[in-house]
Amino acid sequence: MKVYRALTIAGSDSGGGAGIQADLKTFQQLGVYGMSVVTALTAQNTLGVHGVMPVPPAFIEQQMDAVLSDIGTDAAKTGMLFDSNIIEMVAKKIKQYEITNYVLDPVMIAKGGASLLLEEAVEAVKQYLIPLAMVVTPNLPEAEVLTGIKIETMDEMKKAAQILREMGAQSVVIKGGHSSGEMAIDVFYDGQEFKELKEKRFETPHTHGTGCTFAAAVTAGLARGKSVVEAVDEAKRFITAAICNPLGIGHGHGPTNHWAYQRT
Repeated sequence: MKVYRALTIAGSDSGGGAGIQADLKTFQQLGVYGMSVVTALTAQNTLGVHGVMPVPPAFIEQQMDAVLSDIGTDAAKTGMLFDSNIIEMVAKKIKQYEITNYVLDPVMIAKGGASLLLEEAVEAVKQYLIPLAMVVTPNLPEAEVLTGIKIETMDEMKKAAQILREMGAQSVVIKGGHSSGEMAIDVFYDGQEFKELKEKRFETPHTHGTGCTFAAAVTAGLARGKSVVEAVDEAKRFITAAICNPLGIGHGHGPTNHWAYQRT
């Protein structure tokens, strides 16, 4: 039996809705063996992030070496990386182990508003990680920070995608979940053409971990040998099902439903 492998390099969400917990659930649902490198511990639930404890870069490096020197991986994604020292070290390891199927989810702000990336680290993301990415998956606020432009229209989403592609990413998905309108529209760009990924918008407060889950689904697709377009299309369907069938747990922004894609 062929075993497909995927690695998440991200923070731990004690509430289970985002971070490595969401990634591993997504990998499992999409038929991929998941591994994790923990970059930070968070005390977190649906009401917000109550504490953050970054993992020392040397121990993150030790985790990456342990996994990649033995098991290896078919694809990897990064989520919460917190500061520039962690970012530089992770980028070094991605190059060392020649991970080409790399998905960059540039996590900056938690759903409740807590900062998950230091301001000084934004330049490190642009310098060290974007040029390595097979796919970069910012939401609208993240894309605005990375590109320096205001994004309110479809043309501005496309312009942001072009800027990120020029920074070195092979392909870009600008996620439109923070916009308004009947349809939730993401913009995909691979340097050749734009593609709009459209699904009917489902109004719910239970969207904690959507970015992590979407990027993890893209990573799982790449690990299974899908093309970037195929992986992104499947990820859009996966996250739509997860949002439209909420679990309704917690007293704040509840998690998405990682079972939903296989059950609908």
